Formats: sequence, C-alpha cells, structure tokens
Amino acid sequence: MRNLYIILFAFFALVSCEEDTNLPAPYYSIEGKWLWSPDPDDRTQANTMYEYDDGLRYTSYADCWPGQCTDDDFNALDATDRIPGTESYEYDGYSVIIDGIQVIVTFECNGGVMLNENGGKLWRLSSNCQ
Repeated sequence: MRNLYIILFAFFALVSCEEDTNLPAPYYSIEGKWLWSPDPDDRTQANTMYEYDDGLRYTSYADCWPGQCTDDDFNALDATDRIPGTESYEYDGYSVIIDGIQVIVTFECNGGVMLNENGGKLWRLSSNCQ
C-alpha cells in the first residue's frame, strides 16, 4: 500500500510540473572598458571610453578622430590618460546607479553591448560586437 502512495505522489508531482519560463537572464558584469559613440548605431564613431573599476567609473578620450579610432587606440589608454575626476557606480545585475542616478540596463551580443533605458548604448572594448 505504501508503494502505491509513493507511485501516486511521484505521478502527481511529475504531471503537475510546469516549465518555468521566468528563468533569470544571464548575468553580465559591467567591470571593464566600454566605448561610447555619438552615433548609437555605429561603434566605429566611438571616441570616448568609460572604464568601470571597483565602484568607480573613469573617462578617457582616444587620441584619434571619430571614425578613425581602432580598438588598439583604446587599448593603448591607461590610467594616465583618464580625465580628472571619477563617478561612483553600483551595479545590481539589473540597473546601474551612477552618482545616485539609476538607469535600467539590458545586454545584447553575449554581454558585449549594454543598452540603457534612456537610449544610451555602450560597446564592451574586448567584444567583436558592432
């Protein structure tokens, strides 16, 4: 009799299972170097780099004309190329808070493109996303 209860319990447990369609999206870190372009549809026009590092966001400008900058130009930038001042940030996997202003973010291209709810777009420097 006890086996019958176990079989019935297992049957109902399996039949009542529903597929969970609310699985969490992949988690992407924002740590690292990101490019900003004045044309949100064209990464090749980027001339500004934001570096997110341990709660601080740094800004650097490439020494080239927009449209002529390459990843090598941005990779050559180091801490001495940063403009003075930083902005603090927090990231919870869903939104970025920069100096107290919260912006919801989503990702494309396996985390290589960060889209802001306000229409902003950043490309991860190490990605091949266009």
